[in-house]
Amino acid sequence: MAEEKPTSKLTVLQLLPTLESGGVERGTLEVAQALVERGHRALVMSGGGRLVAPLIALGAEHFEWPIGRKSLKTLLLVRKLRRFLQDQKVDLVHARSRIPAWIAYLTWRGMNPRTRPRFVTTVHGLYGVNRYSGIMTRGEAVIAVSETVRDYILREYPDTPAAHIHVIPRGVDGAAYPHGWKPDATWQNTFFSQFPRAAGKRVLTLPGRITRLKGHEDFIELVARLKRRGLPVHGLIVGGASPSKQRYLQKLRYRVRSMGLEADISFTGQRDDLKHILAISSLVLSLSTQPESFGRTTLEALRLGVPTAGYDHGGVGEILRAVYPAGLLRIGRIDDTCRQIVQLLQESEPMPAGDFFPLRAMLDQTVGLYEHLTRPPATGGLDSSNPCRKTS
Repeated sequence: MAEEKPTSKLTVLQLLPTLESGGVERGTLEVAQALVERGHRALVMSGGGRLVAPLIALGAEHFEWPIGRKSLKTLLLVRKLRRFLQDQKVDLVHARSRIPAWIAYLTWRGMNPRTRPRFVTTVHGLYGVNRYSGIMTRGEAVIAVSETVRDYILREYPDTPAAHIHVIPRGVDGAAYPHGWKPDATWQNTFFSQFPRAAGKRVLTLPGRITRLKGHEDFIELVARLKRRGLPVHGLIVGGASPSKQRYLQKLRYRVRSMGLEADISFTGQRDDLKHILAISSLVLSLSTQPESFGRTTLEALRLGVPTAGYDHGGVGEILRAVYPAGLLRIGRIDDTCRQIVQLLQESEPMPAGDFFPLRAMLDQTVGLYEHLTRPPATGGLDSSNPCRKTS
């Protein structure tokens, strides 16, 4: 590989709908911090949210625009964004969501190809296949957060050049999720005072927002079967329900009551202390009925040294196969799942304590890709010297 010249200070703009919560939002802050630490200028444009203050504290700059609003009026931002990119001398635009990606693409397409910023997208999810979602594959470089996502892009959007796809898995900071960490006694006392029926039990945790795809019904059935076997377990359903999902939440609560499990399953709602809940769990589960693009919560639990099990598909399957194969579950086979869970609870496999899926690798690869793309001359394509290039 030819030696590349040092990169001058870059101005990188990340675009996403809001900065409230979630994996995409956390990744945005992590990349912004990495840019600042490397002497670059980190800009983020979003509709705002509670993570704006932490972002600014990192040394990044935030611009509050309704860039993710689902309205035809959002198209009026194209001309304004073009002026913004020129005034701020932006070197690279990174779109992390579909509506911001459309606005960025329409802006970028209308600029001089010789002087416009480079354009990067990240495919964070396995979106519905249509023209609207296809914008996420139109970047000069397309980041896929897992091999599952790369395969999805190549299968559903075959016009995407394979050489433009860069698999950069999400990562976890080992210092923030150290193996064997437990919350202090004060937190535990407070938590078990809120959920006293979980105290002294083997805690099974299903994290994730309330939606039909997350496997809550399988989880309820699983807890019921484990109780019938006499295991002292308590299930925690950790996650909030949006206004549109309140009816489904009530359906889940009714199912718990009708099965006589009110003393055995607790709904915690949205929590800001998920790390603590994962750490006190005997087993963390991922039972999504459809493949997920990655599975960050699965990875966080594994980094804490907590036994974790999930259906063997998508990004969760990738992580478990690489780190903890004992936790792979066959989807749709509740009898088999129950037997495996019993075995994991009674004869838990040793948990690995390595630096797997490290955050630093994700950040180095992402910023390395930015730096590579912006090195002159910008040819409009990716060459073989790209250290992040994923060959097919």
